[in-house]
Amino acid sequence: IKYIKRKCLSITNMFTGKEMVELIDYTANAHQEFARKHSKSVRLWDKETPYIVHSVWGAMTILHETQLPQRIRIVGSKALICHDILEDTTVLLPESLEEEIINLVHEVTFDSQGEAMEKIWERSDKAILITLYDMVSNMMDGVWMDEEQRKFYLDYTLKLKNAVKERFGDLNIVKIAKAISST
Repeated sequence: IKYIKRKCLSITNMFTGKEMVELIDYTANAHQEFARKHSKSVRLWDKETPYIVHSVWGAMTILHETQLPQRIRIVGSKALICHDILEDTTVLLPESLEEEIINLVHEVTFDSQGEAMEKIWERSDKAILITLYDMVSNMMDGVWMDEEQRKFYLDYTLKLKNAVKERFGDLNIVKIAKAISST
């Protein structure tokens, strides 16, 4: 029985390349074909880069977090790929997603950025973690922000960074957030 439990756990912890490509394809298509508005199909900084770049960056970055347990990296990666589907498109989440990931995506889905900044602190540690990846990516291509907006988003990102560092330790994303805040 212990062997079967270990095998089941290792199967649920897997995220194959094929699954990753299918999830990315689903999300890319959602943003390209079913975006609520054109600005949700491309990144704001150049209005040409496909929106999926943002989601994939977060997903690939969390998979490189050697200090996080494998399960958090995999769940986080899937959630990051899909995290903007409900906010920015008219499609539903893929039916293949596990309930844990669906719940996490719902935790980071808000009606506005203001609501997100206020209510994220009531959500799970994983939701705060996912939100830091989201915000760091936004800050990295946020050349469209004026000085006031940049300071506003940077302050929020630094609060997220501190919360993630307290809960998960000195992760790569914490270091990246610190680096972008010093520029």
